[in-house]
Amino acid sequence: MRGTAAGQTTRTPGGRLPALVLAGLFLLAAVLVGFGGLLVGSKPMRLGTALGAVFAPAGTIDSTIVWTLRLPRSIAAFLAGGGLSLSGYLLQSLSRNPLASPDLTGVTAGAVASIVGCFVFLPWLSSIYYAPIGLAGGLGAAAITFWVARGGRTSPLHLALGGVTVSLFLGGLTTYMLLLGGPQSPAVLFWLSGGLQGRSWTHIAFMLPWICSGLIGALLCHRVVGLLSLSDQAAAGMGLHPGLWKPILLVLATLPVAGITPVAGPIAFIGLAVPHVIRLLRPSGPATAIALNVAAGGMLLVAADVLARSLAAPREIPVSIITALIGGPYFVYLTQKPNFGAGRER
Repeated sequence: MRGTAAGQTTRTPGGRLPALVLAGLFLLAAVLVGFGGLLVGSKPMRLGTALGAVFAPAGTIDSTIVWTLRLPRSIAAFLAGGGLSLSGYLLQSLSRNPLASPDLTGVTAGAVASIVGCFVFLPWLSSIYYAPIGLAGGLGAAAITFWVARGGRTSPLHLALGGVTVSLFLGGLTTYMLLLGGPQSPAVLFWLSGGLQGRSWTHIAFMLPWICSGLIGALLCHRVVGLLSLSDQAAAGMGLHPGLWKPILLVLATLPVAGITPVAGPIAFIGLAVPHVIRLLRPSGPATAIALNVAAGGMLLVAADVLARSLAAPREIPVSIITALIGGPYFVYLTQKPNFGAGRER
């Protein structure tokens, strides 16, 4: 029987096994690609050497490279990809809109603008405060986007126009702040290119609480996510108050972005493309969809990061360029769907 919650399918309990298998396959693929990433860099490494450095570190240069640079970078890529996919899934579910994603609703632009403001005007501020400041900026930008799109009942076209408008305004504001930044501007520009160069265990520890908070909150609220993805009327009929729960889900969707953006910069299209791919698999419910989104998003960004390191080795391409090359054509595909401007994707 076809369900209506976020395009999912109602299945028997036995139908949960394939979803678990798929999640396991995504995780296995991420591990395999991540191991491939251990071999790539300014110092190429053989597979046996990399495996020895991981499982039997001996204090050699290779072990140091693996444990201080390449392994934490791959883990950071997985966490960032999973968090962005989770954010996109929650935004698409609460708005019932196929174009709701962190980069197209202004969440990323709001977080970036607020963090750049800290770089420029509050250089003495500890970076530990960047995530809550990014959270406030992302929430504010998303609220403005949904307010602008309200006249079109958050149809894909109105939401896209609202998100582009807010993002362009915030992008101009960010550029102006960079002009005022003086000697700090080159470092900020490097961060704005989006990437995971030099990320360490400290960066993972910084991201993890924000991503886990959004993930745990989403899993606890998975029934609410499923009901709101139907309609406000259906949710109200089940005793929920959409006006209360939608802001809560918006906060949960913004939490991962707030933790990821200070570390990796703006990374586009992961939060847009992955939830659509998972929806094609017809997961048995919101909780399963959340798990699949995290696993698939993490795997995709790990693969994109390995490509960013290997395509122009020993130089690196910003990973945001790779994700844009992947997500851009998919966005064009979405705009060509017959019901694109009419409402949510079917």
